[in-house]
Formats: sequence, structure tokens, C-alpha cells
Amino acid sequence: MALVTLGCARNEVDSEELAGRLAADGYRLVDDAEGADAVLVNTCGFIESAKKDSVDAILAATDSGARVVAVGCMAERYGAELAGALPEATVLGFDDYTAIGDRLDDVLEDRPLVPHSPRDRRTLLPISPVARTAAVAAPEAPAIPGHGWVQRRRLASGPTAALKLASGCDRRCAFCAIPAFRGSFVSRPPAEVLTEARWLAGQGVTELVLVSENSTSYGKDLGDLRSLERLLPELAAVEGIVRVRVAYLQPAELRPGLLEVIAGTAGVAPYYDLSFQHSSPGLLRRMRRFGGTDDFLALVGRARALAPEAGFRTNVILGFPGETEDDVAELERFLTEARLDAVGVFGYSDEEGTEAVGLPGKLDQPEIDARVRRITDLVEELTAQRAEDRVGTRVEVLLTEDLSAEEGSGVWAGHAAHQDPDADGTTTLTGVPAEARPGQLVVADVVGTEGVDLVAAALAPVPAGR
Repeated sequence: MALVTLGCARNEVDSEELAGRLAADGYRLVDDAEGADAVLVNTCGFIESAKKDSVDAILAATDSGARVVAVGCMAERYGAELAGALPEATVLGFDDYTAIGDRLDDVLEDRPLVPHSPRDRRTLLPISPVARTAAVAAPEAPAIPGHGWVQRRRLASGPTAALKLASGCDRRCAFCAIPAFRGSFVSRPPAEVLTEARWLAGQGVTELVLVSENSTSYGKDLGDLRSLERLLPELAAVEGIVRVRVAYLQPAELRPGLLEVIAGTAGVAPYYDLSFQHSSPGLLRRMRRFGGTDDFLALVGRARALAPEAGFRTNVILGFPGETEDDVAELERFLTEARLDAVGVFGYSDEEGTEAVGLPGKLDQPEIDARVRRITDLVEELTAQRAEDRVGTRVEVLLTEDLSAEEGSGVWAGHAAHQDPDADGTTTLTGVPAEARPGQLVVADVVGTEGVDLVAAALAPVPAGR
């Protein structure tokens, strides 16, 4: 069978869990859908464009002649509705994950399966965060992808890997439907996270990217809001791991202690993936969020005071209902003063089941598109300038690919501490020693840029166990 993954790093982890379960049940995984008996498509249901990509992937899989099974966020969110619209595919929900081998047997043997009826997964566990810990262990608890760790099967061979901290979200942002189909926030026990980290290290991973819907909430359902602060040094100390980075931080929940641990712990990247979404205080309140330009600039300033070369990335939404020209100008002020390394720019679209669908002040699509282009142009200029600011600085680059055959002796691709492996640009290194290997950290001086990408001259490998 073949497995196709769409969407975020959290979905990638879920796919590797499914791959591990299927391999344990005797299924042989292949890279190409052509010739496979079945294709499992792990869908994304985050925004309209992601849903379209998921549907396109399902339809493309049907062209292979294989049986097609849709899982993931879009399948969970729409269930029977998706099955009715795409009769070519069997649609499974999260509760099928623990028995995915049996479900695939059913599909291949033409045993009928009834698509699930979607439900608000926030209602399936106790409201009290601490009470969820016991509830998740109960036999009748809903399945939560990525929890109750089973040995993953890696679907990529590189030296970086995502490691899931938690699933779900307790926030109620007006534009976001994720909590309804991913459920309430549930942390994985620290011992489980560490066990998986050691397993990943044994698979050749040297950089861990910690992912969840909201990593700053980690531990609140375990009764310890400092859980992540305690866990990060332990993860960084795992044998074979040279760098740990945290993704998906919520600005309103970023406590001083966590800020300091990320900035000052050896082996933890001074990197802040902050979910700002906008910076106009009034518009943020309409989004059911907190903060504003001045608060966010102060937060960035505190982090830079602790780690002057820290990396920052965020996403912003343009065209939310009621957004004015003054709101856009406020966002421009924030982006210009914050000097972030990477910014994702998205146009607002209605997501059924969210509060924003019923808000007044909807903008026409051409106006949303124009604002997206305007901020995208600004961001491209600002992030390129931020990269130029790093010329003359010293960075630690994790090597990912030897480019010597194409570019000449000693040339490698990699990413510095301020660059997420998948989203924030790359660093091209020259003068890398011949004995270098993927996953190794190399000290380098930045000598040039190409947009947000850096060009650097290697100096020496970072000593092991530093």
C-alpha cells in the first residue's frame, strides 16, 4: 500500500503512526501508488485551499486503480458528507486509527463500512484540563492520533523529524475550526515523549521539531504548566540529538520561564514560532485573541534581549471580517518594527462552524487578495533585509544534503537555528570537511544571502555533547 500526506507536520507524525501500525499488521508500504493495492490519503481540512488539495489528492489516487482510503482532518471533519461527495473513496475517522489494519482489510475484502457522522470532539472529554489525563486512559476514550505511542515507521530519511507534544486546542479563535475536529487539548506524558525522542535518535534523527496545536499549553492538563520548561533540557540531553526546536507557540501563553529556557538551554534552538495572526488590537479582539502591536513588539524584544540572534516566524491573516485600512496599517507597523525571519501570509476564508462565518463586515474577495499581495510584498522585502542583517554573524548549521556533486567540493545545504527545516529558508555552506555527514552541526560565518536564504563559510563541526 501507499501513503499520501497533506497538511502540517502534525499530520506527518500521524501518517508515520499509521504506517507503523500497518507495517505491524503485515502491510508492505510502497512509495508509488501505481501497483499498490490501496492508497491511504491523510487529508488536511484547515482552510479552503487545503481542502481542495486533499480532494485533488483523493481523485488522483483513484486514477491509480488502487482502493482509496481517506483519513486525517478533512475525513474526520466531514465523514459521511465527504464519503457521499467522493464515493470513489472509503472515509475513516480518528477512531479507526487504532485498528487501521483491520479497516484496510475490510476495504480490500469489500466488507461494507459505514462512514462516521462528524461530532464536536471538544465534547468527548472533560472540560477540566487536569481531569482529561485520567479520561484519556479510559477504555471508552476517543482515539487521539499521536497518543499512546506505538513505534512509528519513518516515511522520510532526513536528520530532522517532528515529535508531537499534544493534540487538540482549548482556544476559541473566531476563524478556526481545528478544535471542533481535533478536540480539546491533551498533552502526551513527558515519559512517552522522551521514549519516542530516543527512538527517533536511534533512527538517525539529530534535530527534533516539537509540534502540537498550541505548544505553550503543554502540561496544563497534567497539572504542571512548567512541563515544557522541564522537558526541553531532557530532550536536548537525549543521546544523538543535537538540536530541539519548538513550533506553534501562542503569544498570550508564552511565560517568562519558557521564554528563558528556549533562549538559554544548550541544544535548544533560540527560535520562536509565534502565532500572532494579526497585530491590530481591535481586530484581534474580534478574532477572540489577545495582544496587539506594542505587546508583541515587547515580547520579541524580551526574547532578543535573552538571545540577540534568535529566530522568529509567524503567520498573519488578511481580510478578516471588519478589517479596516487602519488595521492593515497597524499590521504593517508591527511587521516593519519586529524584523521577523519568516512570515506566512493568508487570506481569510469562511470556515463552517466558526464564529467568524456570522460576523458582519465581510470583505470582497478582490479586496482580500489585494491586501494579501500588499503584505506579501512587504514581508518578502522585510525578511530579505532580516537575512542580510545576519551577514557577518556566526551560525550553527545542521547539514541536510551534500551538494558537492552539483556545486563543487565541500558544498552542503542545511539550516541554521533560526530556520525551521520545512518553512524558513535554508543555508548553503561552503568549505565543509570531506568527512561531514547529514545531521551534523557545523559552525559557519554568514557571508551572503539569496532572499531569505543564507550563504555561509564552514569553520568547524560543533563538538559532540557540548
